[in-house]
This record gives sequence, C-alpha cells and structure tokens, in this order.
Amino acid sequence: MSKIEDFLSKEEEQEIVEAIRIAEQNTSGEIRVHLEKTSNGDVLNRAIEVFHHLKMNNTKEQNGVLIYIAVEDKAFAIYGDKGINDVVPDNFWDSTKDVMQSYFKRGNFKQGISEGVLKAGKQLKAYFPWQQDDIDELSNEISKG
Repeated sequence: MSKIEDFLSKEEEQEIVEAIRIAEQNTSGEIRVHLEKTSNGDVLNRAIEVFHHLKMNNTKEQNGVLIYIAVEDKAFAIYGDKGINDVVPDNFWDSTKDVMQSYFKRGNFKQGISEGVLKAGKQLKAYFPWQQDDIDELSNEISKG
C-alpha cells in the first residue's frame, strides 16, 4: 500500500466528506480535498495545478477552494479561485492553515482536515453566502493523485 492509501481510513475519509457537506450548507463556495504522495516541488504551485486539473476553476462564482496535501512531503496548501482571491485579504487562509497544522503536529490528520474544511466554509460564508438557487457544483469526495 502507498502512503496515500494508509494516510486516512475509509471511515476517516467519510467523516471528511461529511465535513465538506456541512461546510457547503452555508455557502455557495465549493471545497475539495486532494491527497498526493509528493508535490515534486513547491506545494502551492502543485495545488494550483491540481485545482485546474480537477476543473475547480469552472464554478459559477469562481469560488472553489482546494485543500491540497502532499503526504510524504508533510506539506499542504489552501488555494482559492479568482472570485475568492479578488475579495479577501492576502492572509485570508492563514487562520485555517494554523488550525489544521495544530492537529497535524499531533498526528490527527482527519481532525485537522475536517476542522480546516469547516473553518473554510465559515470564512466562505462571509463572502459567498448560500443562495436559494445554489447547487453543489463539485464532488465532495476526496481526490487522490
């Protein structure tokens, strides 16, 4: 088994998917989690590549958010689409990253990812509140590369 397959149990993955569903209830924003063995370089640049590969840039309001984790590198990044980046301060995702990192340092990756997803959802709500006609534009399942 690869490190990606060992990183989270099936139950933990389902708990994260549920956190995504809950986070997206209050915002039109779309949140995804992607796991890879290694970023092969700069983690943020790789997160941007994956963001486009997953077609997260095709949301109606350009408000997709990717939580990217390079398992073997022990590195992660949060990347938001143009619609989000145009309206938020430069350090918008720092508090979310700090919460996640505090769990990661203790080896509690499932909880760190879940808390990051829920916090991202709360932050997105301020700029992209849920509207009556909103639809879930992207899969909530964890993607792996």
